[in-house]
Amino acid sequence: MSLAAEIIRSSRGRVVLGVIAAWLGFQLWLTLVAPTKISPELSGTSEKVNVQITLPFTPERFHVLAFQQYGRVSGADDRSIELRGVKRTDLNAVARPYWVTSVGPIKEGG
Repeated sequence: MSLAAEIIRSSRGRVVLGVIAAWLGFQLWLTLVAPTKISPELSGTSEKVNVQITLPFTPERFHVLAFQQYGRVSGADDRSIELRGVKRTDLNAVARPYWVTSVGPIKEGG
């Protein structure tokens, strides 16, 4: 009997395969949804952009540190983080986490 057949026959094997399938589905969903979170106002020709990342909650230190790999964090408020100097090629990566609601241009003065 092959290893694949043994895995499919065992309940543990089916649970593990189910968990792997769910995880892969979630990763695919994150990848497909990320571009829809990016504001069309960010389209342009400049290599780097300044963005405001909106979250459904107050950002904590973890969230600020997570975004520092993409640019310079210049501020945070009740529901957003300002990130400056983000490469246009990194916008999808910034928008990919499930806890990011939207990514748009920084709202000056407000």
